[in-house]
Amino acid sequence: MAESRILIAEQLFDGEQLHADIPLEIDSTGKILAVGDGISGEGERLQGLLAPGLVDVQVNGGGGALFNNDPTVDSLRKMSAAHSRYGTTGFLPTLITDEIRVMHQAAGAVSTALREGIPGVLGVHFEGPHLSAPKKGTHEERFIRPLTDTELEIYARDDLGIKVVTIAPENVATGDIHRLVKLGVKVCLGHSNADGATVAAALEAGATGFTHLYNAMSPLHSREPGMVGMALISDDAWCGLIADGHHVSPAAMILALKAKPRGKVMLVTDAMSLVGSNESSFPLFDRIVTREGDRLTSSTGELAGSQLDMISAVRNISEWCGVGLTEALRMASLYPSQFLGLDGGRLEPGRAADMILLDSDCSVSRTWISGREVFPAR
Repeated sequence: MAESRILIAEQLFDGEQLHADIPLEIDSTGKILAVGDGISGEGERLQGLLAPGLVDVQVNGGGGALFNNDPTVDSLRKMSAAHSRYGTTGFLPTLITDEIRVMHQAAGAVSTALREGIPGVLGVHFEGPHLSAPKKGTHEERFIRPLTDTELEIYARDDLGIKVVTIAPENVATGDIHRLVKLGVKVCLGHSNADGATVAAALEAGATGFTHLYNAMSPLHSREPGMVGMALISDDAWCGLIADGHHVSPAAMILALKAKPRGKVMLVTDAMSLVGSNESSFPLFDRIVTREGDRLTSSTGELAGSQLDMISAVRNISEWCGVGLTEALRMASLYPSQFLGLDGGRLEPGRAADMILLDSDCSVSRTWISGREVFPAR
């Protein structure tokens, strides 16, 4: 971009407040130069609500590409394009439990994507392989294994952007959790059958999040809180929530929102390759995952990720749980940004112009990443 541009929004949500008929200026680097007063000159008028772009910390695939099946830069491009249609301006490509060769390939693809500036790629989320077999969900049990120096070499890389690793704390020592944190890894707990004491020790060692709250984790009982109970009472930890109506019921979502401090529940998709694709099934290891409506089911019977996109998650949490639209947007933008240590989720001077334009049905009509319009491509 050779010069600054001015957009005049019918409505603008800056991450905190709603504004009406307000200009926003984007500089030549893709950052927000000014909002509101002090902007002079003609600009493009936008009908609808301009809001911060959405951030998804758990994206397995999209646009027909599944990261495990094809851990390449081309897959990341397809995933970025597919999810930007639904308002995602930043995401962590997620690799579920797999062999070390695939982990290396995924790390290489993410490194290249960051170097080439593929829109939206923030880093990588390794969901496994250090999980609990009894809570494996759709993960492949033969690849579940203890943490070794082989995996640590990948996690130690400094060219992967933001690094998230999901572990089962009963199978990873607290010393190793502390070691991961010192390597710059954000440790999440999930796919676990751990008791409350083990979860508490993992949090004390530096774990800061829970992967897809309620799903594939030891439940809350009257005499044992399990991972679900510890997630709900751990005020400092973030919880990802798949608000698709299949992974978690609306009542359980409401319970999480009542139990957790404001800002500690973030929306995630756990999206698979069919999001943004016309396909109806795909292979996952030695199984076939089939789409039935908006539900993905493995040929072995279990849920296998989701068909959810971020703006649908925003609508769902708002409609089903009585969450106001602005708070639902924070759950999909500001709060995941804070979990990742980013400055996203706000439209303010000095921040990247990662933005979405919503119509009256809360559907995404336009998406910008660092000031460049990526949907629709113009």
